Amino acid sequence: MPESFSQKTVAQFLDELASQAPVPGGGSGAALVGALGAALASMVCNLTVGKPKYADVQEDIQALLAQTEALRARLTALIDEDIAVYYRLSSAYKMPKDTDEQKAARTAAIQDILRDATKVPMQIAEACVQVLHLCKPIAEKGNVGAVSDAGVAALLAEAALRSAALNVLINLAAIKDAEFVARERAALDGLLSGKAQLKEEIYDLVVSKL
Repeated sequence: MPESFSQKTVAQFLDELASQAPVPGGGSGAALVGALGAALASMVCNLTVGKPKYADVQEDIQALLAQTEALRARLTALIDEDIAVYYRLSSAYKMPKDTDEQKAARTAAIQDILRDATKVPMQIAEACVQVLHLCKPIAEKGNVGAVSDAGVAALLAEAALRSAALNVLINLAAIKDAEFVARERAALDGLLSGKAQLKEEIYDLVVSKL
């Protein structure tokens, strides 16, 4: 079982990300950035909860906080899930290929794991979309003293979404199942659609409150 990179210090993670080691890489980096966005969104909520000035939005903020915290936990877990599926794929590429049977088995294993290697960044992308959507009501209702953090959360969530999308695409390029590729590409296009505009809307909203 691969070690847990999500439990490393920030300095350790960055050192290994910068090294020649194959992991962590872009997928786990995208999950981390998404988790940072969720954490900032949670912070704005926590700075709003219990404040008399925001008494009329307490229930809404509590509900938003529950969602951002669930997404933070999910994206943190996806850091290690992305690394784990990379190790599986790396092992498949190392399978013997001396005979036709071995070659067939190796190809089948690689193609099977590539589907999982595509699903993990898709899950990262899906979670980041959810974080991004939550940033708007948090910016609208949350503590105005921390509204800039809601804006940063939105920027991080959208950047992590697009980063995860690149990891989906690079895996789809190696998959031979045209039906699977078309289906996943369509799903990814749906996740990306309108999100750059939403990010800009949230950014403009935040700037208007500064």
